[in-house]
Amino acid sequence: MLMRVVVTGQVGMDKKPYLDAVAQAARDGGEPVTVHHVGEMMYAEAPDVPRGRILNLPLSRLQALRRSVMNAIIGRDDPGHTVINTHATFRWRHGLFSAFDFDQINRLGVDLFVCLVDNIEVVHRRLHDEHEIDATLKDCMVWREEEILATELMAQAAGGDFCIVSRGRERDNISTLARLILDPRAKRAYPSFPMSHVADLPETLAEIDAFRAEIALRFIAFDPGDVDEKMLLERAIVASRESRDFVEARMPTGTPFRVPVREILDIAGDIDGQIYMRDFKLIDQSDMIVSYIPELPGGAPGLSSGVERELQHAYEHGKDVYVIWKPAKSPSPFITETATRVFRTVDEALAHFDALSPAPKPHLFA
Repeated sequence: MLMRVVVTGQVGMDKKPYLDAVAQAARDGGEPVTVHHVGEMMYAEAPDVPRGRILNLPLSRLQALRRSVMNAIIGRDDPGHTVINTHATFRWRHGLFSAFDFDQINRLGVDLFVCLVDNIEVVHRRLHDEHEIDATLKDCMVWREEEILATELMAQAAGGDFCIVSRGRERDNISTLARLILDPRAKRAYPSFPMSHVADLPETLAEIDAFRAEIALRFIAFDPGDVDEKMLLERAIVASRESRDFVEARMPTGTPFRVPVREILDIAGDIDGQIYMRDFKLIDQSDMIVSYIPELPGGAPGLSSGVERELQHAYEHGKDVYVIWKPAKSPSPFITETATRVFRTVDEALAHFDALSPAPKPHLFA
């Protein structure tokens, strides 16, 4: 099955190198993927416009350029799979405006709409490195929410599937999108695990990271930990108490930069609200939830309120619910009566999953 995929994301996502890497992973496995970068094509059609300034054009010319480029893509007969790198919305000096036309989206015959997301401080940094604009972290948070909603509406109108995909905290998460394109019938899993209240337990964190890696190898994994702004907020709260004006963050390349504490505190409600919304959407777009419950020092189960809500949401929405229960203390009926199956070890769970699903294509995880 050849896939036609539209990938959106707010300005500052830097989608081009990410999508080029996804296409290369596919080609390494002998499956051609053509990526059309709509922004690059618009600049090529308007050589008089300096780089980084195209959104300053009058809306009429901007729309004409975009329609011309999209018509050219519609007229192409690409070998293999097709990925279209574009946006759903723009929040710019003109205000908020759409970046697509329904008639062209319908003519494209899109199978999958993906909204790419990343840590907001990283998006904010890229945005200001690449453009002359005065946007706060709050502006970027609002824009991300608008981009997700507009992409989902596009998918509903066009009759295509919709997914939120994270670039990834440590490195670009190539495998998730690659598998969505090349292996769309593969099972989708949401790995669930405690986060904030095990942050000072390095051995437990190592267990959780090993579990996440195994799930990502076996399924199309929508990992909530790939976007982790809660840690940034907690560091900002500490910095505020110590009367510091900035906290240090890092780009995926490792380059450090400073983020104003005041701006982070201003988005505290947005961070919590979007975690709540986004994590439930990640569960909704999955076939199953796989929850890892570690044993904390003293023997208590590492069962956070967030994990409990995720398990209940998955159960109520008809998902398979798998729980890996490590504590010696037996799980409560609220776990056992809503779980499809409870495992005592990660190895036991992986053996069960391996018996159900074929091995993934190795080149997708390069």
